[in-house]
Amino acid sequence: MRHSADEDTIKKKMKLTFDFRRNMVLEPQQSSDVLSVFPRFKDVKGLVEQDFVMMFGEDVSGKFLEKWTTTFKKKVIQQCRKLPSTSELEDLLLAADTCEDGSEVDYDNGWDSDLSSILLLLHLIPPTAQGRKRPGKVSASQAEKHLVVFKKTGTNIQEHLDSITTSTQPYLLAVGRRKKQVHQFFIILDKTAISCRSASSLGAFDEMFKAHYVFATTYNPMLYNMFTFIQTTVYNIDVGKVKESPRVAEVRARMLH
Repeated sequence: MRHSADEDTIKKKMKLTFDFRRNMVLEPQQSSDVLSVFPRFKDVKGLVEQDFVMMFGEDVSGKFLEKWTTTFKKKVIQQCRKLPSTSELEDLLLAADTCEDGSEVDYDNGWDSDLSSILLLLHLIPPTAQGRKRPGKVSASQAEKHLVVFKKTGTNIQEHLDSITTSTQPYLLAVGRRKKQVHQFFIILDKTAISCRSASSLGAFDEMFKAHYVFATTYNPMLYNMFTFIQTTVYNIDVGKVKESPRVAEVRARMLH
């Protein structure tokens, strides 16, 4: 499989090895070897999605892309307008806003409208201090750095991977001319770059969220509240079974009202 160039063949073989891989990722001694045993995750796009569909089915898998722009995005923006103003919040609101005709406001420094609306969730459902090692509050903008990192076109990806010291949880690496013009996304996990199938920020975020399940990694503590909200409220996974902060439950009640 390492040498097969035919993507359909690879996808079929990955389906056949799904159960073996699930056992592997759920076994603490073996979980970190998954990407070396199955290196095609790195270059064959769509394998993360395929494994996720095998775990949860097409219906659950499609929920985020189906619901974010139609149901949640506008509500997140509306709720964030009621928060105490900060410059970071105002910048994201400006970037997230779309005009009446659906086109984006031309705001130079920000991410595109969809990714900005996801980052607004970090302001709406802020990180809570996790454990004794992290006293005090973590700001939403500090947490953002654990969700998505921007690098200019031409950046050496391997150098970026070599510079990583601690991260075991997945995050997005966005490569482009500027934040609004990203031409490629990667999921960075265990010092490895996995090419996203989607070139849109929404699609790439969807893939990165799913990578947590496919590789059985925990949520980054700084992003735990936000990811839990997305898990239960958007994908409807393990509703009522997962530990949620009161803020997550409160925001969900408002969103689904």
